[in-house]
Amino acid sequence: MAKEWYSDIKIRVMVDADLFYLKKWLMDPVVLGWFPMSNLAEVEDALKVWQAYARQSSAFTAEVNGIPCGVVNLYIQPYEKTKQQCLFAIVVGEEHRGKGVGTRLLTYVMHEAKHKFGIKLLHLEVYEGNPAYHLYYRLGFREYGKHERFLKEADGSYHSKVLMQIDLEKSEV
Repeated sequence: MAKEWYSDIKIRVMVDADLFYLKKWLMDPVVLGWFPMSNLAEVEDALKVWQAYARQSSAFTAEVNGIPCGVVNLYIQPYEKTKQQCLFAIVVGEEHRGKGVGTRLLTYVMHEAKHKFGIKLLHLEVYEGNPAYHLYYRLGFREYGKHERFLKEADGSYHSKVLMQIDLEKSEV
């Protein structure tokens, strides 16, 4: 059976109602395994952070047929010396993965980062083994460092954090 691709993905600034979907996605044990949060209280705290950035118009929601299917957040820096760089985070709902949502969200946020916010260096943190690594690499992000044994799971195992970035000044977004 051929993979279904979305042809009509719309992206807009995130609104408070989207937090319902983000919470649902972050509470998925598979997704939660790729984020530093480990329980509902920590996820609730992360939702407040995303909400604050949405109010600055730097968090975005992808939707298909009016239903949110993914979100991305630019952690815009408030300090003059660090405004040229930015960390981002992205989450795509399980039922929407592999359909172009992540690619569309990332290319959109790269464009917004460069042209709306004046970001020159966009970076991310991805935990070793995360399948999204391949998407980031395909879109031009490259590794520049690694934090070994960064996350400690409840079972005592560790995950290393891979640091990736793209120079938007040299990018065609």
